[in-house]
Amino acid sequence: MHELKDTQNELDHRRIAIDRVGVRHLRYPIQVRDKAGSLQSTVATVSLAVDLPHQYKGTHMSRFVEVLNSHGPVLDVHSIAEIPRELLKRLNARRAHIEFRFPFFLMKKAPVTQAGGLMDYEVVFEIDATEASQDFILTVMVPVTTLCPCSKAISARGAHNQRGVVTYAVRFRSEPVWIEDLIRLVEQGASCELYSLLKRPDEKHVTEAAYDNPVFVEDLVRNVAAASNAQDAIAWYRVEAENFESIHNHNAWAMVEKHD
Repeated sequence: MHELKDTQNELDHRRIAIDRVGVRHLRYPIQVRDKAGSLQSTVATVSLAVDLPHQYKGTHMSRFVEVLNSHGPVLDVHSIAEIPRELLKRLNARRAHIEFRFPFFLMKKAPVTQAGGLMDYEVVFEIDATEASQDFILTVMVPVTTLCPCSKAISARGAHNQRGVVTYAVRFRSEPVWIEDLIRLVEQGASCELYSLLKRPDEKHVTEAAYDNPVFVEDLVRNVAAASNAQDAIAWYRVEAENFESIHNHNAWAMVEKHD
């Protein structure tokens, strides 16, 4: 059989290295282990990349997909760590970067009637790796309710509230932390958590709970940061909160990051 030309391995003379090159927006079915020990089936949007030294014209895109498919559909923090290691070897790279972004579902019971409904949260597994080290960041995006303390203080009747989202990224120490625990930590820092199913008694409860627990966006990130500081397993965090304001044409936003 005639040998096909390998254009990617040709030399490039511009002497410009590329920081990341690879594939993005690749959908892939995965199974994620939850805290209860069961497997949750979901679909991840995957990005895989490596660095490219200045002398090479291109990378081998097919090898990214080959590596991904070789690991099967079961994903946890241990199995995902093998993917960047294999990318480094297969592509002769010095640095690899992978990202798995997927919906994660929790069954939540309404606070009064105990009616059950599934809540979805966006989760990201992200690893930046070299031969000597791996940097794993776990991110959860948690929708919450916040009620404005200022509005409550100055209004004769009621107070404006809104839905917001907290983007909470962590690095853990030796043992991984559970997605469910991070979600719960965030929800406890808000005026009230969200539910997918509420009957009238539940709606009354969450409305009054938020009114009794007003928080600015600044309060929200500080609450999550303070709770994070009390967790020995969390080595680093970045918490961002964005409120989708109900009486303004802008959003309120705040961010706290723990520095090493």
